[in-house]
Amino acid sequence: MSDDFESHAGTKTLVKPAEKTKTPSWFKVVILNDDFTPQDYVVHILEKFFRKNKEEATQLMLQVHRKGMGIAGVFTQEIAETKAAQVNEYSKSHQYPLKCVVEKA
Repeated sequence: MSDDFESHAGTKTLVKPAEKTKTPSWFKVVILNDDFTPQDYVVHILEKFFRKNKEEATQLMLQVHRKGMGIAGVFTQEIAETKAAQVNEYSKSHQYPLKCVVEKA
């Protein structure tokens, strides 16, 4: 008899297997440096979309400026992609070339 059934006095009851919850994969939202976007605008983006306080946003902006990139946050894939798209669209609408990309963490 299959392990998927329990037998009681001639009756069979289907037993639902224990659900296995898959741990979500994590994705980084990476801000890329460019030569045109003002530093205060990058700080604004980090505060607005990633809820960084002024000091955190400033430190991360300086990292992006010095190293060419910085991790704005780590999220599930859907949230990371949404945040990157929001920043890219917002920057484009304000005529800045600032870009965010999503990478697997």
